[in-house]
Amino acid sequence: VPHLRQLVLKCMCFLINQPDKRHFYSTWWMGAAAVQAEWRSFTSIFGGTVCQNDWDLNDAHVVCRQMGCGMALDATHFIQFGEGSGPIWLEKLKCTGEEDQIWKCPSHAWGQHYCTRQLDTGVICSGFVRLDGGGGPCSGRVEVNSGGGWTPGPYGNFTLSTAQVICAELGCGKAASFLLNLPLIEASEQVWTEEFQCKGWEPELWFCPRVPCPEGSCQHRGAVQVVCSEYTEVRLMKNGSSQCEGQVEMKTSGGWRTLCASHWNMASANVVCRQLGCGVAISTPKGEYFVEGGDEIWRDRFHCSGSESFLWNCPVSALGVPACAHGNTASVVCSGNQTQLLPQCNDSWSDPAGSAASDGHTANCSDSRQLRLVDGGSHCAGRVEILQQGSWGSICDDSWDLSDAHVVCRQLGCGVALEATVSAHFGEGSGPIWLDELNCTGEEAHVWQCPSQGWGQHDCRHKEDAGVICSEFLALRLVSEDQECAGWLEVFYNTWGSVCHSPMEAVTLSVICRQLGCGDNGTLNTSVPLREGSIPRWVDGIQCRKMDTSLWQCPSDPWKQRSCSAKEEAYIMCSRNRPKSCPATAPYKEKLRLRGGDSECSGRVEVWHEGTWGTVCDDSWSLAEAEVVCQQLGCGSALEAPGKAAFGPGNGSIWLDEVQCRGREPSLWACAAAPWGQSDCKHEEDAGVRCSGTSSTSATVPGIFSLPGILCMVLGTLLFLVLIILGIQLLRWRAQRQALSTFEDSVDEPPLFHAVATSNGYDDVEELPVPEIPSSFGMKENRFFPEEGSGTRCSQTGKWIAISPVVLHYCRGEDGFGHFNYQFSFTTRI
Repeated sequence: VPHLRQLVLKCMCFLINQPDKRHFYSTWWMGAAAVQAEWRSFTSIFGGTVCQNDWDLNDAHVVCRQMGCGMALDATHFIQFGEGSGPIWLEKLKCTGEEDQIWKCPSHAWGQHYCTRQLDTGVICSGFVRLDGGGGPCSGRVEVNSGGGWTPGPYGNFTLSTAQVICAELGCGKAASFLLNLPLIEASEQVWTEEFQCKGWEPELWFCPRVPCPEGSCQHRGAVQVVCSEYTEVRLMKNGSSQCEGQVEMKTSGGWRTLCASHWNMASANVVCRQLGCGVAISTPKGEYFVEGGDEIWRDRFHCSGSESFLWNCPVSALGVPACAHGNTASVVCSGNQTQLLPQCNDSWSDPAGSAASDGHTANCSDSRQLRLVDGGSHCAGRVEILQQGSWGSICDDSWDLSDAHVVCRQLGCGVALEATVSAHFGEGSGPIWLDELNCTGEEAHVWQCPSQGWGQHDCRHKEDAGVICSEFLALRLVSEDQECAGWLEVFYNTWGSVCHSPMEAVTLSVICRQLGCGDNGTLNTSVPLREGSIPRWVDGIQCRKMDTSLWQCPSDPWKQRSCSAKEEAYIMCSRNRPKSCPATAPYKEKLRLRGGDSECSGRVEVWHEGTWGTVCDDSWSLAEAEVVCQQLGCGSALEAPGKAAFGPGNGSIWLDEVQCRGREPSLWACAAAPWGQSDCKHEEDAGVRCSGTSSTSATVPGIFSLPGILCMVLGTLLFLVLIILGIQLLRWRAQRQALSTFEDSVDEPPLFHAVATSNGYDDVEELPVPEIPSSFGMKENRFFPEEGSGTRCSQTGKWIAISPVVLHYCRGEDGFGHFNYQFSFTTRI
């Protein structure tokens, strides 16, 4: 009977009151008869609930673990998931949390209670499986909840069917791809000891057949990574059948959807033809295969370079995209199964001005060249690169202007050019410099059709690489004077503007915070005062989906200058919110390290994120980024920023890519970068640094102890000493003048006095013996005499007048008058 209880309990977690598969309603089933072979001898079965009295997380932990649902996140009360039916079996459970079955916990006797249906209890569990480290809940490493934490799932016998079950369980559509034998984050990391052998129809991974790993081999294997996608299939429909020409349709969780022709171009068409095994794209006729009566046209825009294997691997944007015009559907005519039907294009091939999608572009050749923008944080901004003869190369900025940039932006479907950047604004490229001295009119369809010096003919270096910023370029930030990872949400769309918060649910907030590297979730703050000034309020109605990894992929209302009122502007607080001035978190020194180098201040850059160490991709990596790393670690200035795994390839996740620093940021976390965990790199591209100094454990201020800083400190000290000496000399001179002025007006035969200086002048005068200078009072004598013949000659008799710290000689001269002889003794205290 206990085994029957457990079996039925697991089944009920999928059948009763589940608005979300991670919310489980606790329903217990009891068998009154003995369990025989093949489970045939039941006399009666009664279902019942548990009363909430004394219900807590310890009780909930037992339920979640018993059901294979991970750990308890919450122990709910007051029929959160609706009223149950049948008996109330248990009350006042006293679980320790370690029991393997809920009915083994101490409680009142079965059926003994003082509860009503309003006191039925429930649990919220963490789940049995998750995808971690992929920038969102729908991609990443497969991890299984062992009850004591998350454990990597083994890749042995892992199939697409298993990946499909995982994606379906997480509500992430279908599996687009999976990668086997990923290196473990730590060599000692334990792997789940069973292999999953799903058929594909199971509701969750827990129900898939499992077999133990052969001879414990799981512990020595790698992990598996799964990428789920809302898009799972693509087809070309003509006359109701799928062929190598027709209207482009994609399958989503909601069924087959027709794509809009807006921004559809030959690069995307080539990806579709190649994916379907239909050769290369010949043309993209506009709406030619449109069929009335279909579903709403899908608005997502695909920005392919042409080299992608699947259409869903291309960058996608949906934010601000308006509804598609009636009949404006994307279509493709492919060459068929033969891929070499078309001759190679020559430089004279031209194409009508304007959008290829709108004009139904027809190709008369197969063009192998491709165009892309890199290191700009967007597919519509960055350094211009052309694929020619199998190599990506850049364009020199000689004569580079907006006319040239307009051609690039239009060719990529990125609108018009806002800026034509020069002097490697987006970093220096590598490889060939393909074009120089471009002289476009602005009307060309392809940038290589513009007049130039010819392929590979130039007198430039990569510090002169050209770039563009197009009107479709998008950027995201949080604006606050004193907070990191909190503030007014702003998006760059031709200019910076705010974002409206309606409806902005938890999924949308999570996507935004992840994209900004500010944690996995966030909240809206609607109590902040309205901010002053007037900026565009660009977009409203943002509704992100679980599969979206950036805000640009989220559907919304169209772009508009005034999408909402000022009181509806979004102020977001992400989970990693912190004060900007907080010294404990701003430097992040403990979350940054160098490995594989010959000193503490050289090596492969590794960062700590989500509980694991990972590397940084060398895309956009330069001395500016290396400078930030060196200063953050207290290692002086950057000498070198090597890439291509110069200090050996790392393992685990590649946490950061496309990092762009100015060189003055307080930490690498303050630099712009792609979303955490989002990269197209391998560990052979791990970035490194070589710094000038050695690591110091004491807190240092960057730049002070450089050679210029040391020279400034020495010169400053010398100047201070000179000022002190001059001050002392000035005080002595004033004392001498005051003493002379005082005694020249004295009587002819003055007694010897000792005057003590006070704040009001000289007082407490006392007579001193002559001719001794009282050295016994801690005074050291230094006498200075003028040259012979100077001043008045005195007789041998006279008096010493001591006015500390000066001792003057007074005597009667040969002329019979009293004089100061200007012979004096200067005393200093020892």
